Order: sequence, then C-alpha cells, then structure tokens
Amino acid sequence: MKTKIYLFVIILNLFVLNTFAQEQKMSDSEITAFKQSVNVVSKKIKTLSTDFVQYKHLDFLSKDIETSGKMIFKEPSLLQWQYKKPYNYTIVFKNGKILINDEGKKSAVDIGNSKIFSRINKLIVGSVSGDMFDDKEFSISYFKSKNQNIAKFIPKDATLKKYIKQIELTFDKEDATVVQVKLLESSEDYTRIVLKNKVINAKIDDSVFTN
Repeated sequence: MKTKIYLFVIILNLFVLNTFAQEQKMSDSEITAFKQSVNVVSKKIKTLSTDFVQYKHLDFLSKDIETSGKMIFKEPSLLQWQYKKPYNYTIVFKNGKILINDEGKKSAVDIGNSKIFSRINKLIVGSVSGDMFDDKEFSISYFKSKNQNIAKFIPKDATLKKYIKQIELTFDKEDATVVQVKLLESSEDYTRIVLKNKVINAKIDDSVFTN
C-alpha cells in the first residue's frame, strides 16, 4: 500500500497528448491571455467529474502500465481519485488529509506533515481551480501547439526535485481545462494521465468524499 501511495503522490496527479515537434513557446501576450482564460473558466467550475486513464512508463518495460478510473472535484478543495481497473483504490484529499481506501483497507495521511504532499496537493487542486500559476515553488514556462496550451512546472525545492523533474499540464484551447497531466521523474520514467468525458457543475454531494 505504501508503494501505491508513494507512486500516486509522485504523479500528482494526482493531467494531453505527448508534446509534439510543432510545440512553440508562447509570447508574453499569449501567456497573459492564456492565464486569463484559464482563470475565467475555473471561476465558473464548482464541481468537475472526469474519467481518466493513467499510463506509467518505466524504461525497463516494453509496455506502459495502464490503470483507469474517475476523478471528482468540488470547490474549494475536495478531490477524489478512484482507480477502478485493474484494482480498486481510492484517494481523497479532504480537510488537510489524504484518505486512502486500498480495496477495503483504510488509512489517513496528514498533508501538513509533509512539504512534498502539501506542494503537490496544492498544484493538483490548482490545476482544476485555476489557482496555480503564481506558485512560488515552481518555475513555469508556457508553450502552445495546434489544439493545446502547455504549462511546464519545474520544482525550485531541491528535495522535491529529487522525485519530480518536471510536471506538464496540457489544456484544451477551446474550453481552457486540463486534458492531461504528465509527470517526469528524475530518471527517464514518467506518468501520463489523460482526462476525458468531463462533466462540469453537476450536483455532487459531500458524502462522495467519504472514503
């Protein structure tokens, strides 16, 4: 179970297709417009539910490890990741804690006891709420391709950088919401989470986040 928790925290990520050759750096005016569009859309999002497929790439394996499930968000900071295939595993971010249900085995972790947990949790929630671009913990660069905008986060903290080399958030240009998260680890391994079938502002009861 500890291995699952560790891997999950590293990818969060607890969200886009791989970056293509036509990827270009944004100009200052494009960065401003992009951030504004994300903030405008995010302020309208009260709840969000989406299916996801996670691909874990390990350099020594010929095929990526694939898992899938559902992510649910409710403002201001309730977040649930529910893995359904190939195993049942749920993680809930709630009231400063991470609640884990590993196929019936329940446990909790206090986010406040770990700077890494806290920073990654802030980025995850921010990727949904839109409050992520001013995070002083990361150096951020912005890129564009034909249909997506990409924000790349490089940790400034040396400890966090040992585990995470870079986090890439890819946004759909049309609706300015995250469609993929990619986390590059210090090695050549990475995790990619593709979000699809998004439902925005449907009614979600707080009981959903009881793990």
